[in-house]
Amino acid sequence: MGAGGARRKPRVRFGVVVFPGSNCDADCYHVVRNVLGEEARYVWHAETDLTGLDCLILPGGFSYGDYLRTGAIARFSPVMGEVAGFAARGGLVIGICNGFQILLEAGLLPGAMLRNDSLQFRCHYTNLKVENAETPFTRLCRPGQILRIPIAHGEGNYTAAPGVLDELERTGRVTFRYVDERGEPSREANPNGSARNIAGIVNEAGNVLGLMPHPERCSEEVLGSADGRLIFESIVDHVRSRRGAGSR
Repeated sequence: MGAGGARRKPRVRFGVVVFPGSNCDADCYHVVRNVLGEEARYVWHAETDLTGLDCLILPGGFSYGDYLRTGAIARFSPVMGEVAGFAARGGLVIGICNGFQILLEAGLLPGAMLRNDSLQFRCHYTNLKVENAETPFTRLCRPGQILRIPIAHGEGNYTAAPGVLDELERTGRVTFRYVDERGEPSREANPNGSARNIAGIVNEAGNVLGLMPHPERCSEEVLGSADGRLIFESIVDHVRSRRGAGSR
């Protein structure tokens, strides 16, 4: 025990999946290990052992060079079968940017990604409205809170059939939406043409999140914003609360 007899809570264990072409894996690892002080290990795309992990991160980048279609080849990596099983057992999965695209290609989230409507690669800060603050990824956010989080993508134009979009809205699965500084989902605030300004969604069970903006790039004030840290801290808080409930 340390000073005052307090014992440090067991660390939350993250796995950062690495595909050939991932380039945000080290950023996610840094946030987990050095900013939050939790455990993290890299999971190579050919691995199939996810034992002991609480949350999987599919990071941004250009998996397999995006040569066929964003996420289309990574979807067949050996690890993805294990990711699906991990999610089915209730494990937390967060896909960021290219990770979101991979989750869509793998069928773990509904919809697809198109080229940005500008046909340009967009790299800048955006305003995100927290539409659902009751997910494992947003539980420390306020409903309607606006987060300042950057994007960096060329294929972030989220699309789905109208019925799917209606269902996502009706069930509260739209987690983040691009908005202006007043919190309005205007066309000008939409950086890529995404349907209904959608920036992030969860699956039906609520334990798989995909979002295009990069919270790992704004988890420290020195970077210009620490709003992204709320997403990682929410994951940690959820896992710890679940552990506490299981011990009673």
